[in-house]
Amino acid sequence: MDHNFEAQRRETYDTFRQSKGISLPKTAVVEYAFFIEELDASWPALERALRMEGFQTRRADQDTLIATIGPIPVTAEEVWKYERIATSIALKHDFYPDGWELAE
Repeated sequence: MDHNFEAQRRETYDTFRQSKGISLPKTAVVEYAFFIEELDASWPALERALRMEGFQTRRADQDTLIATIGPIPVTAEEVWKYERIATSIALKHDFYPDGWELAE
């Protein structure tokens, strides 16, 4: 089944709509989480591909990789721009998106 980027984009934009009234920083480091979909997926290949696009990577646990970018402007457009890039890469390497958050 193809990934539904439009639904994913809507979720990101909805997050920003729901945060109205909450003080967000102008810029921040953003962390995108991806979980492994296939046991034989190549962690090193995914990490290499993400790093080539400017992301830093780390393994959160045995199933989850975190791709970090920034600081970037904290807007729906910018967060989605990088989410789309990272997700496109992750899907090619048998990893699936599991959300994002502003790094502390």
